Amino acid sequence: MITNIRCMIIDDDELDRLVLQHHINQFDNIEIVASFDSAEKAIPYLDLPIDVLFIEINLPGMNGIEFSKLAYKIPFCIFISSHCEFAAEAFELDILDFIKKPLKADRIHHSLQKLFEFLEMKEKSECLDILLGENNIKIKEGNTIHQIKITDILYLEALKDYTRIVTSEKKHCILDSIGNLLHQNYFDSFIRIHRSYAVPKYLIRSKTTHEVELTHQIKLPIGRSYKDNLAFFDMHN
Repeated sequence: MITNIRCMIIDDDELDRLVLQHHINQFDNIEIVASFDSAEKAIPYLDLPIDVLFIEINLPGMNGIEFSKLAYKIPFCIFISSHCEFAAEAFELDILDFIKKPLKADRIHHSLQKLFEFLEMKEKSECLDILLGENNIKIKEGNTIHQIKITDILYLEALKDYTRIVTSEKKHCILDSIGNLLHQNYFDSFIRIHRSYAVPKYLIRSKTTHEVELTHQIKLPIGRSYKDNLAFFDMHN
């Protein structure tokens, strides 16, 4: 397991800060190095080596989104808010997760596991190797080569400079951006629906204003900047 993960918490609600601290402290591999009730108080500490920021969006004074733009050196940001309408804007900033208040133990633990999982995959340094043919790619993980059919990929998820390739069998993390992958011919059948997601057109089963549903009952958000990419679906339904 990845160790020595350092986090900062910013939330003007004291009870929510205490709840977060309680659940984070249950894990030995993550340490809370700073906790504040306003973004302004945290500004002098931006040069601390922080791995993940937990921050309420709807803060008095400087809000969480404004602060996250200042905190660009912090690799991962997890927003917290009781206002779901902030979620779309938040995910446009390439955040790791969005936790809706009231805070619940299972949701906090899910977000932490998502952080741990990504850091572990990053440490493995999996990388996209070569194209094996029009319908296959291979991924090298250590001494193991995984061959994946393009048609087996359910969706792509952007994770900073990495991309998670999700199939029904396994999740692979490769050292390449989702933008670079989508410029390759073998991903011609995929469309970007969100800053963080790209999906095969043929797997889309339904669409609302805010999300698409794929096979396997997978639901993914639609980013405001990518709505036009789904115009084809409206025309054929």
